[in-house]
Amino acid sequence: EWPLILHRTFGVLGCYASKASQHKGKTQIEYKFLRFGQSSLNHHYKSTKGGSTYQEINEKHVVKVTPGEYSDSEPQASYLKTILDYVKKFWAAFFMFTSPYAMTTQTSAIMAASLLAVDKVSDISSLFFIGVLQVAIPHLFMGIYNASMNQLCDLEIDKINKPYLPLASGQISFTTGVTISTSCLALALLLSWIVGSWPLTCGVLLCGFLWTAYSINVPLLRWKGNPLLAAMCIWATWTIVFPVFSFLHMQFWRSIIIFYVHYNNNQSLSKFLGLVSLYS
Repeated sequence: EWPLILHRTFGVLGCYASKASQHKGKTQIEYKFLRFGQSSLNHHYKSTKGGSTYQEINEKHVVKVTPGEYSDSEPQASYLKTILDYVKKFWAAFFMFTSPYAMTTQTSAIMAASLLAVDKVSDISSLFFIGVLQVAIPHLFMGIYNASMNQLCDLEIDKINKPYLPLASGQISFTTGVTISTSCLALALLLSWIVGSWPLTCGVLLCGFLWTAYSINVPLLRWKGNPLLAAMCIWATWTIVFPVFSFLHMQFWRSIIIFYVHYNNNQSLSKFLGLVSLYS
């Protein structure tokens, strides 16, 4: 009986073991199948996502290229921006090139000298301001000529001592500086000649001569190298040229205005008296 019992017991255990192994193998197969299915789904999802991304990139590329106004508006806007930036930089460099502090002092001296020619408050009228502008504008151009001439003659020195200046730093070229200098000199002489005031013309010519002799590097000139001559040049400009000739111009201009006013009044009065005598 014991052999029969052992045979049945091991037979049952073997059956259960075979069923367990079959179940385990089936489970492993199903697990591998599920993993394979999941990976394939993930791969499909990634592929689909990648395709949508590629499609979106293509759509973005098409949106940027297809409009017809892109090729017209963008270059024009960048071109206008480049021009505006160039103009701003040039005017900033030109402002520094003209020595604005000297222009301010010069205008103040001309205004103060012109006020000395005023006898009463009623003399300050539109004619007074016209006379002031007649002095200030030619001297303004002459002041730009003086400042540009000084920088042109000291270009090599300013590259070491004053590299921030527009001409020394290269913001304004040497040719442009010469053009600005000669143009301002011509405008100053032309405007003073158009006004027709001999004090104004003499003042502009004397100012131009003094500061050309102060700056230009030729024999017997370049007075800035001599302390005495440099001091005399500055003294003559600020104590004689601006105050004296501006005052004389205002007196001369005022005399001309008074002459024309009296002349026109006399002409009108003579015509009126002629008409009265004709009809009387």
